[in-house]
Amino acid sequence: MTEISRRPHSEKKDPHWVEWAVGIVSGLLILTIMGWVGFEAITEEDQSPSFRTAIIQKSAIESGVRVEFEIENLSTRTAAAVVVRGEIRDGITVVESAEAMIDYVPAQSKSSGAIIFSTDPGEKAVWVGAVGYSDP
Repeated sequence: MTEISRRPHSEKKDPHWVEWAVGIVSGLLILTIMGWVGFEAITEEDQSPSFRTAIIQKSAIESGVRVEFEIENLSTRTAAAVVVRGEIRDGITVVESAEAMIDYVPAQSKSSGAIIFSTDPGEKAVWVGAVGYSDP
């Protein structure tokens, strides 16, 4: 049979100073975060997505040439179904074009992908850029 202790509680009536310090620091941290989030919500402008693309690497594959790219969303608004077009250009003439779709490019972040061309661009210019998106 289990015995139940009849001794009084061992808690002190007044809390220890460490409890007060932890409570004050935690409260200040929460208030700071709430203030920062509120300030960002009030002052931040809702911008349309703005993209910057960069070619990372070109590599030969069995079916042609893979051009890997990185796309950066510079705005404060997320974009979905971003269509990225790549073109091989000989002067002003477009020799070949291909497209890739990036499902989701969050605000102020980067995503990456690749476009596959059937012909080797050689010395011709390769252009990659965003041509469309939808609002999520």
